[in-house]
Order: sequence, then structure tokens, then C-alpha cells
Amino acid sequence: MTPERLARIKQTLNTRQPDLSVLTDQVHKPRNLSAILRSCDAFGLANMHAVWPKEGFRAFRKTAGGSYSWVTTHTHRSMDDAIEALKGQGHKLYAAQLSDRAVDYREIDYTVPCTIIMGNEVEGVSANAAEQADEHIVIPMMGMVESLNVSAACAIILSEAQRQRKEAGLFDVRRLPDDEYLRLLFCWCQPVVKRYCDDRRLPYPPIDPETGELVDGVGWMNGVRKQRHPELMGD
Repeated sequence: MTPERLARIKQTLNTRQPDLSVLTDQVHKPRNLSAILRSCDAFGLANMHAVWPKEGFRAFRKTAGGSYSWVTTHTHRSMDDAIEALKGQGHKLYAAQLSDRAVDYREIDYTVPCTIIMGNEVEGVSANAAEQADEHIVIPMMGMVESLNVSAACAIILSEAQRQRKEAGLFDVRRLPDDEYLRLLFCWCQPVVKRYCDDRRLPYPPIDPETGELVDGVGWMNGVRKQRHPELMGD
């Protein structure tokens, strides 16, 4: 871990927005989900939510590649489950949806805890999710086409959310809770150890936030080996 790499990781974590997220409603094309995830990373989001069959989500993880490492992605069994969870966190829900009550996306306040719902490529946001949304938002179109690709639309909306939050000073101080900050610092600084722990369902070892290195890597690994294979350890 070079000092430059550690500094970049910390700077990114220091500007992550834990209370701004995207919820995809049955967006099924991996390339679109991957592009949305990249936009979430680029505009400073800490979390993305998805309602999508598990088989497809595994394909999405493969397609997303490196982007998947930088944004925590939560999957939900249904839109009702996702909406309940997000409203329970105090989020306003803004559905990208053309309707009689839709307003220009720039008229919405993104500085409050909020989630942007993006619908699938054919049908848009589902009727049930649209009904539960606090606001419907649209991107005014001045050309011949009636709508944008879902990932392009998401990037445009997130750009406005980032602008508002910058003006409000929400990127000027670290907003991630300490426990989440340290968890992500470990995951980003120690991806190999993270995969090892995840595969074996082991708790993450402590990390030195000043260096990005394990506090006692050798001692931790010896402890893991002793726990998993006590017959191989001496007295």
C-alpha cells in the first residue's frame, strides 16, 4: 500500500454520501447496471440498491468488474422490501417517471436523505413503486427521442444531486459513520484478505488506519490456522 494510494482511498471515503442512493427497479441489462454503478462511484454515493433476480445479479457483478468494489450494493427480494428499508432510514424516494405529477429533476432537493428510483429498460418504474414514491422526476427532452438510456438518465440526475450537495457543503466533512468508514477502509486497502475472510466467513482483522496495513498480520494468520487446523499446530 503506497502512501499515494492510501491517501486517494481516504479522500474518496471522506466524501462518500451515505444518505444518497440509487434503487434500480428490475433493470436487467448488466451493462446498464454496471454503468449506473460507475456513476454512483463517480458522484460520491456509498450505496446502491437493486431489485433483480439473483442469477442476473451474479452476472452483473462479473460485468461491473472493479466498480463493484467501490460502492456497497444491496439486493432486495422485492420493491416493497427495498422501499420499506429505505423509508425506514428516513429517505425520500424520487422516481424517474413520466407522469402527471412529474417535475423537472432540478426542482428536487437532493440534500436531504434520498434515493433515486430508476425503472427497467422497457416498462420504467413499476406502478406500485411509482405510487409509493414521494416525487416523480423527469429530464426535459428537447430532441426527437422521448427518453434517455436508463444509465445516462441516472448519471444526469446524480450530477444535479452532487451539485446541490457540494453547494450545501456536504462533501466538506466525512459523513460515513466510524464503523462503516473503518470497514470500507479495510475492504479497499486489503482486498485479498477481505476475499479470504468472506470465503471462510471470518471476521475482518483490525487495520491500522494510518498505514492501511493489518495491525498484526502474521499473528492473525497464525490464529486463523490454529483455529481451522488445530491438528497441524504444535504445542
